[in-house]
Amino acid sequence: MDTRIASTAEDFARAAQLQVDFDAEYDTPVLDVAGLAEHLERLVAQGDTAVVLIGDPPVGHAIVRFRLQSTVNELEGYLAELYVVPRLRGRGLGARLLRAVIDEARARGATYLDLNTSEDDTAARALYERFGFDCHEGRGAGPLALYYELDL
Repeated sequence: MDTRIASTAEDFARAAQLQVDFDAEYDTPVLDVAGLAEHLERLVAQGDTAVVLIGDPPVGHAIVRFRLQSTVNELEGYLAELYVVPRLRGRGLGARLLRAVIDEARARGATYLDLNTSEDDTAARALYERFGFDCHEGRGAGPLALYYELDL
């Protein structure tokens, strides 16, 4: 299946529906599809976000945010979301989607990409590690890196 960067209102609506399905699968608050589609389109228009789709119609999506690094003048990316519909998992679609994200990040000049996932999501962890992501400071030599969050 081919990947593409979302660019039309229909693309954003499909990505939003996939995100709502993802949120429902993991028991997180479900967003309004139309509102999320508008939000994604606005983020992309601002230039700091890419929404990657796989399939036609899409059966998976990724959302990656870009920002300047805080200590050097280099772009970095944050993989905020990556989702493939459950019935098609295990067929390499997540790997294709992640490859497209990495390619898009490199095309934009990013030199670093980070993400977070839960410890119990072993399939996602295996995918990310297969692509060279590491959850240790010092790229494997240091202590386990921890992700913290705070609702404000």
